[in-house]
Amino acid sequence: MIAVKKQTEHIELSQEQIIQKLESFCSYRERCTSEINQKLYQLKADANDFEFYINYLKENNFLNETRFANSFARGKNAIKKWGRKKIIMELKSKQIDNATVQQSLLQIDEGMYLIKLQDVLEKKNRQLKETDAFKRKQKLIQFAMQKGYEYEIINEAMKNIAF
Repeated sequence: MIAVKKQTEHIELSQEQIIQKLESFCSYRERCTSEINQKLYQLKADANDFEFYINYLKENNFLNETRFANSFARGKNAIKKWGRKKIIMELKSKQIDNATVQQSLLQIDEGMYLIKLQDVLEKKNRQLKETDAFKRKQKLIQFAMQKGYEYEIINEAMKNIAF
């Protein structure tokens, strides 16, 4: 039996096809420049043309870093119950500038932020099997910090948790 190698054909996409794919990619949900660069790399676009595509998307309002950061911050806090520190880290990993990151954090309602932290702590507290109160508190604090909440706010919220 002879093994047959399947040749993968590389079909180069035209500029119009790449633009169409990028528009579709950006229409699905908010995107940032680093995600667009990744997509362009996947589409095997010429690296010299990346800036052209980014500018096209910005000019046609498909790409807006501020809109992306605001949506990201609101969504990660509301749905995944992430704290500010984790949101900041993720936005910076996506190469969003500091001013935009700080502006996006203003999208998070302070009252809801504290309620979400309280919910996170109470849910985790119910799941813990630890009987020692000190160890239990430490585990809760560690868990909330991993979610990206600030130590001072966690400490304040811990006062409302029954052990």
